[in-house]
Amino acid sequence: MESTSVANAGEALFRPVRTGNAFEETVERLLQAIRLGVVGAGERLPSERELAERLGVSRVTLREAIRALADAGYVESRRGRYGGTFVNENLPAPGQSVGSRPVGAVALEDALSLRHVLETGAAEMAASRSLTPADRQHLTSTLAEASAAELADYRRKDSRLHLAIAEVTASGSLTTAMADARTRVNQLLDRIPLLEPNLEHSNAQHEEIVDAILAGDPVAARRAMAEHIEGTASLLRAFL
Repeated sequence: MESTSVANAGEALFRPVRTGNAFEETVERLLQAIRLGVVGAGERLPSERELAERLGVSRVTLREAIRALADAGYVESRRGRYGGTFVNENLPAPGQSVGSRPVGAVALEDALSLRHVLETGAAEMAASRSLTPADRQHLTSTLAEASAAELADYRRKDSRLHLAIAEVTASGSLTTAMADARTRVNQLLDRIPLLEPNLEHSNAQHEEIVDAILAGDPVAARRAMAEHIEGTASLLRAFL
């Protein structure tokens, strides 16, 4: 029988996620539960039905999150009467890639805070401007390239789209600051796995952001960008 403290921790971690980034936040909640020992090494996660209900997500989303964690080496699925999803005995080191040092919480939050301020501001400013035909073409072409990018090239095409948003603000200083902030974020992203459900979701969010900018709707552009980068932040906090 689990202790009261563990039960309370489980209630806190397995609470409903926000709908905007359901997959990313589900990954984050499950990894938090594993890292904090709410579900210990060798122990079984709550049933798929129970987890889906407690997190407020579809079973499809939950399965995608569990599959991502299995591919990353955190859990394994077992069949049979006593089957389910079990936490692996030996877990990957958080935020550790070959030849690198672990990422500190302060450094991570600093990079994410800077990104949030710059990128939401850039999206809002871009949507506030009267864009030239060249600006519009720049956004639509980089969006198309990111949407069609192969997995191995996705990070570069994704970065190019985000920089394009800064470029159409016509602020050289903002573009330079965005480039520096994006370099920091990419160094963090290189430490975590590329998850196809997240990339599909990101592509849909990219389209929403660009549509809002082209429509001249600063509020919608800022809101869409904030939701988009929060999904990435959830994954970085989870894995790092």
